[in-house]
Amino acid sequence: MFPTHAWLALATAVVLSLHPRVVLPATTGPEMQVEVHKNGAEITVRVDCPVKAPLAVVWEVLTDYDHMAGFVTNLEVSNVRNRNGDTLQVFQKGRASRGPLTFAFENLREIKLVPYHEIRSRLISGNLQASEFTTRVVDDGTQVHILNSGRFVPNVWVPVIEAETRKQFEEIRTEILRRHAR
Repeated sequence: MFPTHAWLALATAVVLSLHPRVVLPATTGPEMQVEVHKNGAEITVRVDCPVKAPLAVVWEVLTDYDHMAGFVTNLEVSNVRNRNGDTLQVFQKGRASRGPLTFAFENLREIKLVPYHEIRSRLISGNLQASEFTTRVVDDGTQVHILNSGRFVPNVWVPVIEAETRKQFEEIRTEILRRHAR
């Protein structure tokens, strides 16, 4: 039996040999849209996750880094290591899985908050080569849209990105609705 990293390397080689440019658009129900594009080493991600809840509750959940491991299942650890006004350093550790493939991750990110409107995140250290994301929170009058977009460069292509992104935003939306119902 291969160790997990050998399975991951084998699956990565097969996926890349068959699809040098992978596009995985999809939706969960009629609402959430998740797009993952691979172009060379860089992967871009775009998410539109609408939720019917007050903007304040959406913001509370999106920025609840100290408790995020309690409602995002691929996180084992999530905590704020440093806070200077609206700039945070957040450490997160976890693993993403799909079938026999498992990808462990660990990162320290700088988070810049523009309260109730935008969250900017960039990698300080971790097991990615680069990562920058912006999450905008937009209230259209009937629901709030969580608009997440960014790019990252992993050390290896992991074919679980689209599924894990979808799952993570479903879990965030579920937590938002749970807190809103309280």
